[in-house]
Amino acid sequence: MTVQGPRNHFRLVEAPHYTFVAGGIGITPLLPMIRHAERAGVPWRLHYGGRTRATMAYVDELVERYGDRISLCPQETHGLLDLAGILADAPEGSRVYCCGPEPLLAALEGACAERELPTPHVERFAPKDLGETHDVDFEVELESTGEVVAVPAGCSVLEALRQHGLDVPSSCQEGTCGTCETGVLAGTVDHRDSLLTEQEQEAMDTMFICVSRSAGERLTLEL
Repeated sequence: MTVQGPRNHFRLVEAPHYTFVAGGIGITPLLPMIRHAERAGVPWRLHYGGRTRATMAYVDELVERYGDRISLCPQETHGLLDLAGILADAPEGSRVYCCGPEPLLAALEGACAERELPTPHVERFAPKDLGETHDVDFEVELESTGEVVAVPAGCSVLEALRQHGLDVPSSCQEGTCGTCETGVLAGTVDHRDSLLTEQEQEAMDTMFICVSRSAGERLTLEL
């Protein structure tokens, strides 16, 4: 049995300021980030939305402990979170972290793109909608052996490698957990995951083989 440490694709990076945005139960992964920022003495602010104040977890604890650094936005009294205002008020260099339902995440990513801000760090409950995609045949070369494995249209890289006899770890098989992350040594990736930021995708040095594919005829993988 091989055991390794946990994978974390929602990691708190060093920054001079943090802007946390939570939607409903999405507050949960942000709590330890807030505690870490507080211990480290890094300024931060939390914008927390939900259907009603009564259904928003940890509200009393957060307000009592952190006071006016918590901005509450129950939809029943305040409407939806003002993402444009939140981004406008964030200090320069602030890193934005968000967890919540897909409409909130998509709206925040769009708002950041409109203002040419760095892609926000988000954690999704389900894979994002990629719209219509088109699969084509391609090949993957295994760096360790030089073997070439065909990946036909309609078959994932993960499935093709397993059919070839490789024991490749995976879990969600929808591009959200990160278990099947694999290094890319050559080729252009058609990224279809819900984890990598635009900058990380552009680097073309890693992919999630349960959903992502090749944008060319061949990929060389770190396997």
